[in-house]
Amino acid sequence: MTARMRLSAITLDCADPEALAEFYRRATGMEPHPRSNADFAGLLREDGLFIGFQRVEGYRAPDWPEQAVPQQAHFDFDVDDLEETRALLLELGAAEPERQPGGDTWRVFTDPAGHPFCVIERSA
Repeated sequence: MTARMRLSAITLDCADPEALAEFYRRATGMEPHPRSNADFAGLLREDGLFIGFQRVEGYRAPDWPEQAVPQQAHFDFDVDDLEETRALLLELGAAEPERQPGGDTWRVFTDPAGHPFCVIERSA
């Protein structure tokens, strides 16, 4: 028998949960969880998906694409306009690594805590 599971939450380690939640709130439009605080903040999507951000003392950011501190996990986001989204993410505090293996189809960014994530244009 195959287990049927529905993804309900993703949680990322970071040094500042509220700041990282605010970055993703502005980037995605997800709603802040009402009980977010300095140790654990969260965002909710209409369909119930929860993204959490938990404080870790001594947090070390991933060093993508190097593996001295591996990425551990990453998000993929579909977008309508890659260049428009790129401009918004950089304005919000994301970084755009020099190495970009996706060409014109998708881009790699890192959030303010160093987690890599990809943005993929829907039409690609």
